[in-house]
Amino acid sequence: MDLATASGVLRLLADPTRVRLLALLENEELTVAELAAVLHLAQPRVSTHLAKLKEAGLVRDRRAGVSAYYRSNNEGDEAQHALLVSLRASIDDALLREDSARLPGVLAHRAREEGWADTVAGDMERHYSPGRTWETLARSLLQLLETGDVLDIASGDGITAELLAPHAHSIVCVDSSERVVEAAAKRLKAFANVRVIQGDMHALELGEQRFDLVLMLHALTYAEHPAKAVAEAARLLRPGGRLLAVTLGQHDHRAAVAPFDHRNLGFRIEQLEGYARAAGLDVLSANRLSRERKAPHFEVISLLARKRA
Repeated sequence: MDLATASGVLRLLADPTRVRLLALLENEELTVAELAAVLHLAQPRVSTHLAKLKEAGLVRDRRAGVSAYYRSNNEGDEAQHALLVSLRASIDDALLREDSARLPGVLAHRAREEGWADTVAGDMERHYSPGRTWETLARSLLQLLETGDVLDIASGDGITAELLAPHAHSIVCVDSSERVVEAAAKRLKAFANVRVIQGDMHALELGEQRFDLVLMLHALTYAEHPAKAVAEAARLLRPGGRLLAVTLGQHDHRAAVAPFDHRNLGFRIEQLEGYARAAGLDVLSANRLSRERKAPHFEVISLLARKRA
């Protein structure tokens, strides 16, 4: 972001009302009427400020029937978003706290008037409702699976194995970190069908044991030699067994991933397909799973491949 752009953003935020609006729209979608109720301001005044924020790319809106819902634009310019986050983190003000305290009442009124589902239609995945969480959805759908014998490579502290254990014949979890392996063993000690070991994904020492499913969920970003890691996973599959790899798409945000000890900057879908075919696997699917809403907008890609019979 150049100096002129930064100065423009700072001039825009010189008005406290616009800072209050952005603070409210960080976590909630709100209409002009709702914002006016929280801020104790006239709707035309709120609309004027929102128009300026929208023109600057700081907020966006969506239509739902006759209403327009506004929210912070986290998919805009990354440097601009970082500047806003920095500014917001440095502000501690009684007026903002009062706005935050009034917000739940406004949301409750909306729910009474419209019904919760109507207010979030088309954007439901971003909003919480009691009992309706991604964890609940995952645990529900996993009941439909029968995974057989599973190898979880770079298994971390065992959260995936914990979800799969009731639906698998057996699971072997492998991670390179001794401390992480200890944490996984503690988490999974209640499951007699799960074993946790320390090992290197490039050279797994599992004897003659073979698997129906090998998982590499965000393992390849930690691989010094990703093609070799995929080949090692393929070696341990039974004929007809499947490999599921999920990883970051290729990016150039080295500083953002440095704290997580990534060894590389993600992959292209074509690379994953090439690794699988070189390892003797047939590619069943390879695609983009998601793109994060917040900067730097990491993409997640996946590969599903099967070992030839």
